Amino acid sequence: GTIDAAAVYPREVVKAALQYTAAAVILAHNHPRGVAEPSQADISITTKIQHALNLVDLRLLEHFVVGDAT
Repeated sequence: GTIDAAAVYPREVVKAALQYTAAAVILAHNHPRGVAEPSQADISITTKIQHALNLVDLRLLEHFVVGDAT
């Protein structure tokens, strides 16, 4: 990634889940600026990943955004 973005490819998430013979996936990432609210880009990629996982009968359980606790 860069200082303010990282590339996420749904196919790579699906590939990793299948390699581990997962039944479900939990996603997590941080927001370096500390705001834990999901951005519109977060919501969009989560939806794309969820659709990709559904194609191979995998469930997306949660997507956590980690921010500053203060």
